[in-house]
Amino acid sequence: MENVREIYEKYGALLKGHFLLSSGKHSEYYLQSARVLEHPDVAEKLARELAKQIKEAGIEVDTVCSPAIGGLLAGYELARALGVRFIFTERVKGEMTLRRGFEVKKNEKILICEDIITTGGSAMEAAREVEARGAEVVAFAAIANRGVCQKVNGKSERKPECKLPADKPFFALDDFDFEVYDPENCPMCKAGSTPIKPGSRGN
Repeated sequence: MENVREIYEKYGALLKGHFLLSSGKHSEYYLQSARVLEHPDVAEKLARELAKQIKEAGIEVDTVCSPAIGGLLAGYELARALGVRFIFTERVKGEMTLRRGFEVKKNEKILICEDIITTGGSAMEAAREVEARGAEVVAFAAIANRGVCQKVNGKSERKPECKLPADKPFFALDDFDFEVYDPENCPMCKAGSTPIKPGSRGN
């Protein structure tokens, strides 16, 4: 498979500017995965590669769960590649919730999948929701890792702001280790620039 970074560049999904991330942090770069995943053949290819990593690691998965809305396409394709069920959580009054008749069984093995993971905040909200209903979260996955958390066999070291549990494996196809800033320490803000939020939800 071609380099994941090259795929993002090919489809205009690696943006440069001043961006507000879902984590609340700012960055000069933004990964707009929807521009990649709008092509079903590309989404399928990426998901199969991710599924291969998960299978080789011996992770047993019953169901893939994604937080809406960014993780939906990646999660659905990953579930298809793994041959398992797919469900998703969505925000209701700010809380990540399992709706639409979705249910999980006690000890059901769930993999949480995002398109991009920065700190893993949304992924952890989805994980807590399914765990509260008795399921077991066995791993996390994403097409791309923003470099805050450490993926299996990754180059980036885990940073203090990573919210994913250190004892659960995190699979991703590539590390995009771009500098991120707290708003009060953002050099672009200090230079007078205003961040934009091209993603699926604001902060």
